[in-house]
Amino acid sequence: MTNQNKDAADSSAVKAGHWEERWHPLREEWVIVAAHRQNRPWSGETLAQKADATPEYVENCYLCPKNERVGGAFNQDYRGVYVFDNDLPCVGDNAPRELENPAGIYENRRADGIARVICYSPQHNLSLAEMSAEEIARVIEVWQTQYSELGQRENVRHVLIFENKGEAVGVSNPHPHGQIYATNFVFKTIETEAQAARKHLEKTGRILFADIIEAEKQDGRRIIFENEHAIAFLPYFARYAYEVYVAPKKTHRSVAELNEAEIADFAEVLRTVLVKYDNLWKMPFPYVMPLHNAPTDDGDYSSFHFHIQFHPPLRKPNLLKYLAGPEIGGGNFLSDTSPEEKASELKAQSSVHYKQELTA
Repeated sequence: MTNQNKDAADSSAVKAGHWEERWHPLREEWVIVAAHRQNRPWSGETLAQKADATPEYVENCYLCPKNERVGGAFNQDYRGVYVFDNDLPCVGDNAPRELENPAGIYENRRADGIARVICYSPQHNLSLAEMSAEEIARVIEVWQTQYSELGQRENVRHVLIFENKGEAVGVSNPHPHGQIYATNFVFKTIETEAQAARKHLEKTGRILFADIIEAEKQDGRRIIFENEHAIAFLPYFARYAYEVYVAPKKTHRSVAELNEAEIADFAEVLRTVLVKYDNLWKMPFPYVMPLHNAPTDDGDYSSFHFHIQFHPPLRKPNLLKYLAGPEIGGGNFLSDTSPEEKASELKAQSSVHYKQELTA
């Protein structure tokens, strides 16, 4: 069946009320795809879109250059990427050592680790989507340095690098920034993914994520953009409407293993996805963006394939994907959209940011 015929079949199936379960091989769980629910009547809360009138510098922003932060320290007069220790960390060297013993079978332990903030740019009203591929490459290089430096510490078993973007995911400061949690434990999603990759290698002799890339290339409908060394796709088993994965084509355990050519291509693909996101509804597109790096606990992670996942909370311009009964109560995602349909929407977007087109 040609891709065009597949698209037509998908569209007819959705209109007829088709739904199915799809296996998520990285999380080892089923995702319920019920795309016919996308246009169901909605009378609940919606998100208002705000006009973008943010200045380049904000005097009371704790992330802008030379400004005072919440802990009393002052930022450097930085001109590129800037990293500092989080003033309000969730883990840290100063975490309490003396803990109250819990009752019965309960356990606790010290929240040891390092929490840092990474500012992508000194420009307050910028975002990754509006940065050049070369500027994004500099961010990637800092990710590499931070992962390597923190991962070598004796008390660090995992380095989680991520960005939360937009008020829809609880971010109140629009200054372009991400965070780094270097912890004495491995975050559960990465632990599950590493186990799934290891089992797949033992069973088949192949890399799980490489097989996912191959399946996506064979189908073709969900690939958003690719070049020589990197690829972006909306996976067959997507849980969120516009969930996209960005990955190097060659298997690497972490971002730190990318060479210069791979960084350049990865930055281009990453920027393309971000621009298409913003262009979709002509607005800054909210998301949670975690880097899936292998743990740093000296285990065998030769089967782990570094990649970035985007989890956007919106399924329409002003409508959140709420986590309710199936997700919170039952533990499995119910997707209200078709991955093929949403991939088609993203692919159709221009690779030139809408703000640039407006000023051209």
